[in-house]
Amino acid sequence: MPESLRDIESTDPVPQLWDITPPITPSLAVWPGDTALTRETLCTIDGGASVTLSTLRATVHLGAHVDGPNHYGSGAPSIDARSLDFYLGPCQVMRANVARGARVRGSDLVLGVDAVTERRILIATRTYPDASRWNEDFAALDPALIDALHARGVMTIGIDTPSVDLFSSKDLPAHRRFLAHDMAIIEGLRLADVPEGRYELIALPLPLVGFDASPVRAVLRELA
Repeated sequence: MPESLRDIESTDPVPQLWDITPPITPSLAVWPGDTALTRETLCTIDGGASVTLSTLRATVHLGAHVDGPNHYGSGAPSIDARSLDFYLGPCQVMRANVARGARVRGSDLVLGVDAVTERRILIATRTYPDASRWNEDFAALDPALIDALHARGVMTIGIDTPSVDLFSSKDLPAHRRFLAHDMAIIEGLRLADVPEGRYELIALPLPLVGFDASPVRAVLRELA
């Protein structure tokens, strides 16, 4: 007798998921001078209301987030105008041996640029280890690395730091290379415990019309 759909589903392995989003709490550090998370509770069930209602106020560059090109380019598209293809699909997690306060070069990638096989790349630097404790000496991206990854067909680069540029940077050379190549930026990821390899990336922004970024719930799913 043929197996039932229930039997088939029960024997199929469940793909492993990695949640690479830091918890969104008032203690989550934001860029100095930006708007930290606050929650206003309008009413609660425990207080006698029929529902609990909350109001959230925070920067859109909160935790794991994607930048809209209008964040770093005058007249560039806002986050709602970006194709979701940038943030959904096969990706590759790569580690970089890089010092704090330095820019990641191609030679810093453990497997090297030639090992890149996917159009979405997430780079683990481990230079911003605690999302609740701001450290300004995190690593960033070398503009030449962005150019090299673009040449290999990469359209999205994510990083486990608050920015693809250094904290002290004013001219934002890495952001400018993303703008020149129409590539997508994902910042603030948690990648320390994720093994190098290929995954499915799910990091969809909200359609915040006119906004310069959106927080995301970034998840990696194991590929068969």
